[in-house]
Amino acid sequence: MFDIDGVYNTQNDRVWAVDRADADKNGGIHQKRKFPLKVMVWLGACCKGLTPLVTLDEGTVNHTVYIEKVLPVASKYENQFFGSDWVFQQDGAKPHSHHLSQKWCRDNFPSFIEKDR
Repeated sequence: MFDIDGVYNTQNDRVWAVDRADADKNGGIHQKRKFPLKVMVWLGACCKGLTPLVTLDEGTVNHTVYIEKVLPVASKYENQFFGSDWVFQQDGAKPHSHHLSQKWCRDNFPSFIEKDR
């Protein structure tokens, strides 16, 4: 997840100035949106290369979006890199562990690590 407004950490970002007015002139005030714009992306990476970047900009990613947008890209490029000798690994996010996502992985990947393993 990337914040379109950039990252500002009040604990780490400091402006050295003589007084508050000088600090404000030199970037001492940072306004933040109440609901910042964000974008989520997915990228497969391995020793042989990278998959294309998949932009997931329609809000919450559920199993349907994951199956339609991410898994086919993973399958296509991993097959190009490794043929049929590879294992797909994902974390325990809800879209990954959904029974339809698990079924898609069983049906389309040569091997993958199931949610209960």
